Amino acid sequence: MSRTVSLWVLTAILTSGIALAELPRTFPFPRALPEPTAAKLPRWRGFNLLYKFNVQNAPTPDRVMDEDFRMIASLGFNFVRLPMDYRCWIAGGDWGRIDENKLQEIDRIVALGEKYGIHVSLNFHRAPGYTVAKPAETHNLWTDPEAQRVCAKHWAEFARRYRGIPSARLSFNLFNEPAGVSEAGYFSVVKAMVDAIRAEDPDRLVLCDGLDYGNVPVMSLRSLGVGLCMRGYRPMNVSHFRANWINGSDRWPTPAWPAPQVSAFLYGTSKADWQSSLVLAGPLGDKIMRLHVNTVSSRAKVRATDGAGAVIWEHDFKPGPGEGEWKQSVLHPEWKNYQNIYDRDYLFTIPAGTTRVELRNVEGDWVTLSAVTVAGDGRSWTLNLVDSWGLQQAGIVRFDPVDGGGAFRAAANFDRAWLREVCYGPWRAAQASGIGVMMGECGAFHFTPHPVVLRWLEDLLATTQASGWGWALWEFRGGFGVLDSARSDVTYEPWQGHQLDRAMLELLQRY
Repeated sequence: MSRTVSLWVLTAILTSGIALAELPRTFPFPRALPEPTAAKLPRWRGFNLLYKFNVQNAPTPDRVMDEDFRMIASLGFNFVRLPMDYRCWIAGGDWGRIDENKLQEIDRIVALGEKYGIHVSLNFHRAPGYTVAKPAETHNLWTDPEAQRVCAKHWAEFARRYRGIPSARLSFNLFNEPAGVSEAGYFSVVKAMVDAIRAEDPDRLVLCDGLDYGNVPVMSLRSLGVGLCMRGYRPMNVSHFRANWINGSDRWPTPAWPAPQVSAFLYGTSKADWQSSLVLAGPLGDKIMRLHVNTVSSRAKVRATDGAGAVIWEHDFKPGPGEGEWKQSVLHPEWKNYQNIYDRDYLFTIPAGTTRVELRNVEGDWVTLSAVTVAGDGRSWTLNLVDSWGLQQAGIVRFDPVDGGGAFRAAANFDRAWLREVCYGPWRAAQASGIGVMMGECGAFHFTPHPVVLRWLEDLLATTQASGWGWALWEFRGGFGVLDSARSDVTYEPWQGHQLDRAMLELLQRY
């Protein structure tokens, strides 16, 4: 242990009263950083830091940034990702004018990486023409040549500015969670950015998020010599339970892990690759089925049929502006559709003798159900569903109301095997083809019960470890982090002036 680390440990003992044996495990630093290539990324481990996440954030004091880097390094981690909003460094709101003075704080962040032995990955969370955040950009990066020109100018400026800094210390992560673009369209824009970067700095390591919000690897990018980044947020009812930026998440049932694998989504014909039916089998006749509809995108025609294919019930959902059967009309200009919040029940009676009910979205985009309830003989049984984008139904759900273990039994479970095979199997295939892979974001918001978070996070991290992938938690401090996360079900420990979630920290340190 270095003399500097020893002094910090001594200070912690004197100021907090915690015994030496109870202090978080710390490590000497700086340590040598591994050499990356686009074909094989190191197993970096660390955090996202949100200093430039939104233009509304005040400039971060140097002492705060230094403190974060020091703590991250002392705890044994070697990676930070910096999601950035390009509006933080433009002059007078003009996306074509870059303010040199505003870039100096990013210079200091890059320098802190060198000081503490931490790799820094710069990411355009809001790029000229694209963001997953609100408000949406007025231009469309994927189709607008002017947005592409301006964005390439910004990346070229960063490439020129940091030319000569080795890729062991610095990488560029082009765009955060691309969506609403085809693979061909994404490839074209990525190539333009890579060309602009390499014209200034031929050796810079470039990383690209997968499509569909970072969930689908883009195999064609291998030809550009870039690495790939995925997300660690599946299923979303665990990672984003009651997250105020996710519509309807406050109406999701409290998550569990492991859990029965039943998707909240019924995808229609516009998502044909994901379209599947929710099928219940058992003594369902003469009972009432209640569907609690959460959100409908564009349009959805939901149909319930029996085992012979006869229609039991059907409803055509047509969200739009103004008032309707929905609770809230929600226009998404970036997708040119309405995704209205219904938050209401739809009931129908199942005919006598029925032993199978199939729920299917036969036309349209998608609908989410927060619960399916079967009621009869003065009792009711509720099947909770998991809101996770891209998840298909996993087979027949058995309904047996006399089963002491619960009325519903799914054909499969959400568990470590599901993460490994269903969620991340395609990423292992990408890696095997010669593309470097890492998990650029992961974690769970502070409303998810802590024991659930720890079980799920361990399965997620074990999956990354077995595949040799690095990862970055969103975030270090705050609702997803190990410090000051404000969880109601954690007994925090004071450390370095912060509230430490020791259980989560020690889990991260093990992986």
